Amino acid sequence: MNKKKPFVLRLQPEMLSALEQWAQDEFRSVNGQIESILNDALTRAGRKKHLKPPGEG
Repeated sequence: MNKKKPFVLRLQPEMLSALEQWAQDEFRSVNGQIESILNDALTRAGRKKHLKPPGEG
């Protein structure tokens, strides 16, 4: 099972407001939007590990 680790993220109110609007535009939660942004950035930077899908070893 994919376990997520919670942590605190402090943002400027203007940044949070922009993220909230962006997330709403894409029908995501703010947390989901931040994960999506980070996932895209890690992929573009070549830093994302290629993980096996669940159930494959």
